[in-house]
Amino acid sequence: MRHMAVSVSKILLLRQPIAFFLLLNPGKILRMIRFRLICFSLLLALLAQAQQSRVPYSTEELQRRTFHFFWDLTDQNTQVPDRWPTVAFSSIAATGFGLSGYLVGVEHGWITREQAAERVLKTLRVLQELPQGDATEGTSGYRGFFYHFLDHQKSRRYRDVELSSIDSGLLLAGVLSCQTSFDGDNPTEKAIREAADFLYRRVEWDWMLNANNRLSMGWKPEFGFIQNEWFGYTEAMILYVLALGSPTHAIPAESWNAWCQNYFWDEFQGQPHVNFGPLFGHQYSHVWIDFRGIQDPYMRAKGMDYFENSRRATLTNRAYCLQNPHGHKAYAPNMWGLTACDGPVDWLAKNDPQRRCSEDWSRFRGYSARGAASDYEEDDGTLAPTAAGGSVPFAPEVCLPVLENMWNTYYDSLVGPYGFKDAFNPGFTGCGRLPAGWFDVDYLGIDQGPILLMLENQKNALIWELMKKNPYIRRGLLRAGFTGGWLDQAEKIAPGQALKAPNTEVPLHPRFFFERGVYRENAASALRYCLLRPGSGPASVAVPGFSLRANGKLSNRQGQEKKLPLVIFLHGSGERGYDNESQLRNGVQSFIEPDNFRKNPCFVLAPQCPQDLRWSGANFNLAATWSDTPTEPMRLLIQLIEKILQENPAIDRDRIYLTGLSMGGAGSFDLLMRKPEWFAAALPLCGGGDPQQASRIKNIPLWVLHGSRDEVSPPGRSRRIVQALKKMGAPVQYTEYATLGHSIWQETYYNPAVMKWLFAQKKTRK
Repeated sequence: MRHMAVSVSKILLLRQPIAFFLLLNPGKILRMIRFRLICFSLLLALLAQAQQSRVPYSTEELQRRTFHFFWDLTDQNTQVPDRWPTVAFSSIAATGFGLSGYLVGVEHGWITREQAAERVLKTLRVLQELPQGDATEGTSGYRGFFYHFLDHQKSRRYRDVELSSIDSGLLLAGVLSCQTSFDGDNPTEKAIREAADFLYRRVEWDWMLNANNRLSMGWKPEFGFIQNEWFGYTEAMILYVLALGSPTHAIPAESWNAWCQNYFWDEFQGQPHVNFGPLFGHQYSHVWIDFRGIQDPYMRAKGMDYFENSRRATLTNRAYCLQNPHGHKAYAPNMWGLTACDGPVDWLAKNDPQRRCSEDWSRFRGYSARGAASDYEEDDGTLAPTAAGGSVPFAPEVCLPVLENMWNTYYDSLVGPYGFKDAFNPGFTGCGRLPAGWFDVDYLGIDQGPILLMLENQKNALIWELMKKNPYIRRGLLRAGFTGGWLDQAEKIAPGQALKAPNTEVPLHPRFFFERGVYRENAASALRYCLLRPGSGPASVAVPGFSLRANGKLSNRQGQEKKLPLVIFLHGSGERGYDNESQLRNGVQSFIEPDNFRKNPCFVLAPQCPQDLRWSGANFNLAATWSDTPTEPMRLLIQLIEKILQENPAIDRDRIYLTGLSMGGAGSFDLLMRKPEWFAAALPLCGGGDPQQASRIKNIPLWVLHGSRDEVSPPGRSRRIVQALKKMGAPVQYTEYATLGHSIWQETYYNPAVMKWLFAQKKTRK
């Protein structure tokens, strides 16, 4: 401001009498004066704008500005842009947030009810009339779903984006909020309700359903359904509620249990809850549904509700930022918040195409799902106002101060005419070119929406109260098994059309067959794992003629108890970590290939070794050397196996098999030597064991495999333990692939002869 005042004072000097100069060169002087006066006017306007925009923080001012993002920036087809001022396409999810946002505008008096109704009706009619079909271009959706992004000219599919189930769900949530809100008898409001009903009933949710009773993430006309499916705890709760509530294309009630099966419950930052790293996953569904006091079977068993779960997730996000393990700049009690947002690499892409800032390229991210949880960490120092803004109802005492602090601290860089810009990173300097840090230039619709709507829910529960009245939302919740609170338990679920069978065209991904868990000995000692339990939910792992009872026992149609083998799979060093997913990358999925699983149904346990630790040995060179003291992961694994055996009486104790590859191959020998009484057979790959301890496992049938050209783990390690066992007459066989190196997983685990041998083994009881 001081520099601006100096500039203005200099321009004022130009307004002195200039008659003398006019006599010398009147045309030139007049042009100079006109130019100077224009500059002066522009500077005065900028000065006035700067003074006017520096208003004190208030949630009212923040909401008003954020509302105008949706009200002012819709395109010619009333669709909300994905981002602004960078304009590329509209976002159907942002349009859903905008539709609910117009209701907030009416509540605050920023627009009239009539203005909102006119805008809503125009939006819904555009959505009704947009072409639907399976062509690769020229359409906007298919079977009632819409493409993720639409162009700004005709609202057609943008490039090759997917037909998005979740983004269509967020759009329809906004549509239904308007259906309930505009309940008047005038022609406009009647037309809104009819259009909303048409859009919702048209969606063929069951078309997206796979044999696991889960919804696909999307579809493309070029190749069909996306292999990934919506499972476990994410932002997609609202999607399942909408699909369950449909009177025309509902999915089975069992879909909710299939969705819940892969929840990851764990303690993080002192808060036990269903974990999901980025905060948007704990926010989006809550924008429209008040989960306070209502519980599904999963949450009833935990003694809490999803609102409390999101509160704990919010507190853990804050606690992680305060812990600040990477030492990022600006993290503080009132300056935190990790969620999906833009990032500083977006700036690098435009300003450092030669990648001279090599360290910044490696340390920072562009748009990314930032967050922290027990099994997730994505944190490059980038904070997003929507992280705290979208969580205000869960923990207002810690979220509201963040919004005020961000507003006051970074007003000139972070706040604009439409509220908070998407994200910022005070620690990113762009090789010294941004000494104050990086601040996004864009606002994002899907991040503006939660700020506007959740602040309103905190004030007066506006959107929550509307959706409580919507019959489709109520029906979806009741079919999912929710009870308590504001749900009337005497309410009857209106019958819908007959349910269709799952769509066989929707693919299944073996990764989603597993339940995810964590074994904790105490707060400091944990081992993550994935467990496949036959018949526990997904149809793909149901054993024909068997049913899994509540007590964990399997029985056939005659009610006779049956047991199945357990396969324990130990991964290699490249799959170590905390994501509780990487251990499924190599080999283990062979056990649940449909043909193999039909022949050999089994339980599968796949633990994940923490980063920088090992199943056996203090380092790589000692991996095949025995020690009386197990490594920490091995010690916890032994306890985990005991727990799994105790909790799953359907496991056949005479058919427990062990296999592992690379680091896991050496770990298999280590575990065999510690617990030989457990195992009926083992398949160690590219590992090796201590020949001095061969006598411990001389009675266990083994098939040891290695690659002759293995330069990672020398084949001599396997040869030595096999030679020692053969000298003792042990039931061991050895295969060495003459033309292969370290990666022998495919050739081994997809070999029918190997699988036939393994599952034929059974422990002989004396």
